[in-house]
Amino acid sequence: MATIGTRLFTLLCGALVGEDDAGNRYYRERRRRPGLRERRWVVYEGEVEASRVPPEWHRWLHHSTDEPPTEAPLRAQPWEKPHRPNLTGTAAAYRPPGHILGGGRRDRATGDYEPWRPDA
Repeated sequence: MATIGTRLFTLLCGALVGEDDAGNRYYRERRRRPGLRERRWVVYEGEVEASRVPPEWHRWLHHSTDEPPTEAPLRAQPWEKPHRPNLTGTAAAYRPPGHILGGGRRDRATGDYEPWRPDA
């Protein structure tokens, strides 16, 4: 949820550019300031988490391109996977074998491991 300052600034100075699949809304300034770069920002739907911004919108927000994805969509490459936000700290986070939240048990060593022991 946006702060009251962001909401007010968006209402007075923002022009909606587009929305992504997660419901995040992207804005730019209505009036450009002479000699300065255009301001661009996002109002998140739900939790404010920067990793929820898809790559095509990230590209536009950071001025890597002038055209937003609504005007010039990126062609998806066959090797690309769908965008997912950072899942760290959630139930869907990756937990390797032996992780404490996964039961804390891991496979026994196979005999190819020799622990380091300092010379005494």
